[in-house]
Amino acid sequence: MSFRRTPYSYSFTKTKHAYSYSSSGNTNLSSLLHQSIHKQTQINNNNNTNQIFNPLTPKKPHFGPNLNDTSNFIKDIFLQHPFGPITRFNQELKSLSIFKRFKFAILVFKKMPICPNLITFNIVIDCYCELNEIGYAFGVFGLVLKKGFVPDIVSYTCLIKGLVRKNRILEGVSVFRKMLVLGVRPNDVAYGALIHGLCKAGDVESAVKFHEDVMSGEIGLGFVCKPNAVCYGILIGGLCKNGYVSKAKELFFEMKSRRISPDVVAYTSLIQSLVFSDLDEAKSLFLEMIGEGTSCNVSSFNLLVNVLCKEGRVNEANRLFELMVQRGEILDLESYNTLMNGYCLDGNIDKAKELYVSMLDKGIEPDVSTYNVLIEGYMKIKRVDDALRIFKQFASLKIKPTIMTYNVLLTGVLQKGDVLSALRLFDEISLHDLTPSDCTYNILINGLCRNDHVLQALNLIQTLEKKRVELGIKVYTSLLDGLCKAGRMETACDVYTNLYSKGLVPTVVTYTIMIYGFCQKGQLKKADDMFYEMLENGCAPNVITFKAFIMRRDLNMMPKVIELVNKMVENKVKPDASMVSLVVDLLFKDEKYKIYLDMVLRFREVG
Repeated sequence: MSFRRTPYSYSFTKTKHAYSYSSSGNTNLSSLLHQSIHKQTQINNNNNTNQIFNPLTPKKPHFGPNLNDTSNFIKDIFLQHPFGPITRFNQELKSLSIFKRFKFAILVFKKMPICPNLITFNIVIDCYCELNEIGYAFGVFGLVLKKGFVPDIVSYTCLIKGLVRKNRILEGVSVFRKMLVLGVRPNDVAYGALIHGLCKAGDVESAVKFHEDVMSGEIGLGFVCKPNAVCYGILIGGLCKNGYVSKAKELFFEMKSRRISPDVVAYTSLIQSLVFSDLDEAKSLFLEMIGEGTSCNVSSFNLLVNVLCKEGRVNEANRLFELMVQRGEILDLESYNTLMNGYCLDGNIDKAKELYVSMLDKGIEPDVSTYNVLIEGYMKIKRVDDALRIFKQFASLKIKPTIMTYNVLLTGVLQKGDVLSALRLFDEISLHDLTPSDCTYNILINGLCRNDHVLQALNLIQTLEKKRVELGIKVYTSLLDGLCKAGRMETACDVYTNLYSKGLVPTVVTYTIMIYGFCQKGQLKKADDMFYEMLENGCAPNVITFKAFIMRRDLNMMPKVIELVNKMVENKVKPDASMVSLVVDLLFKDEKYKIYLDMVLRFREVG
């Protein structure tokens, strides 16, 4: 397993009493913790006894509730439990903490008329850590020592979690080590907090090493900590996030061998990492997860269904969907949209519509993505009128279309040859406060040219240029394609020449279109010049570029054909079957050129 080094990478060395972590260039972490506690204790020693419950004199954070609230709160506690107030205080403080009333809990603590115990202090330390006030947390920890209490695993775990929350991983490790020196047995919460911090910092190498030593009891004093499913899930998630999927799988099988049931985090992390590299294994893990009764993460399910659909495995996606429904899992709108899209990609719009009706029956409200999926599904099977009907339907529901909606509609309408409807749709875009994208302009220009409205496309681009609309190279390439096919090479040359002044760089498609246009006009010298300009500008030709040349060559130009074939081999351009057939036909037309049939073998070198 190979890891990258990070600023948090530690060297792990065993000492007599504890597991030692060191990092070059950093302060000794054990002494850092000791100094922090000692300093805060000195501050508190200088205060009078009335300040014991207000150790925060260096800074007064703003709290929401006023003091009358806390006074009444405390009075109620005494009235209800006059003989055991500290237990009741702790229960109330814990409840406030659970409901995230951290500031109010601290106020109650500061006004307590009785002495707190260790449980009280631990709750307050945790509250400060939750508020990211780690300095005050250490201040309260200093009070724990001053009052003669012995900090327990909860005390240290709160500090570790607080330091990790502030990304102070080194100090978190130091607290963990100090805890071991003092003979406090670690638990899975402290372990999990450190693992989480190391993974969050991207230092999965240290996280894995730490895990291995925790499992073997090599972390000091012979303590063996048994991580639970949550700890494994954190580590597996960190490994997957940083690209170490194989190691994550090892840990997954390790936890199962220890009879620890993987939780949803472990399953989800692996499924989301494997879905693009090993779809079958991802699916198998998902089925295992729901077979074990583990609650399903709907986002993982949606991702799995999405990839299955894109791979053309819609029936498998549907079986998973039905299985989830049978199990009573709550599927969201994205679940339905994803499977509907899969059916549409498969050309099965009727199934998509059935799913849409089922979704409505379950009370799930469709959104613009739902309608975009249906519109695109109808367009895919050339049912343009149905797509427009769906568009009007969701417009009547006051669902605002997106630019993607119009892109799909424009594509379908222009493929049908309905230029007037396309222009009306284009004009509608601004009425919805939408801005056409480069893709929108490209669809429209390309559609106009394909429907023999080249001059209209040219006029539209000139109008957009006057409005200072920035157009991409794809839009101009579509216009050049239309001009070249219409035989308007002079205009095409003007448009091409102006590309550089607009800061645009021609692509292989742009060059190929121009070369094809020149060849069609018989202007082979200009085609050759364009080809060499293309090479000089570092743009590699493709098979279509070479075919544009060769299709216009005859026997009188066979040397040029041979030169082009050699260029193809040099540029490692793989020919397609039609091009091989074209070259062979040319060679067989004259006996003296049969000797060049070895060029076909040269094609194989590329293939």
